[in-house]
Amino acid sequence: MSVDRLIRVNELIRREIGELLFRIMNERPFDLSAVTVTHVITNPTLRQARVLVSIRDHEADRPEMLRLLRKHAPEIQAAINRDLKLKYTPRLTFQLDTSLERGDHVLNVLSEIEKEAGDSGTETEPT
Repeated sequence: MSVDRLIRVNELIRREIGELLFRIMNERPFDLSAVTVTHVITNPTLRQARVLVSIRDHEADRPEMLRLLRKHAPEIQAAINRDLKLKYTPRLTFQLDTSLERGDHVLNVLSEIEKEAGDSGTETEPT
């Protein structure tokens, strides 16, 4: 399968899962506003796909929220099979993606460094 086609399939599945979550995940402890489907990585045979999700805040609830996503994976796969025209519907496995949090942490560190450099730089006068 062409790399470009695989990228398009990944993006199509990512968008579809994002929409399906609002239709399927209506359980009480699940805060949909905190969940973002960041990436879908489908293997070249289209038999399996890793779905990377970011869960903002809710550090204590993440394992339970991830468990609920995994519990509803067959239902999400069935909806993908119904809505998308693919030769194979990939088996979905949900994994936590912490890359957004790591990026936020790096930005916070850079902001702190910039503040410290700005504070020490205000005492010198231009010549």
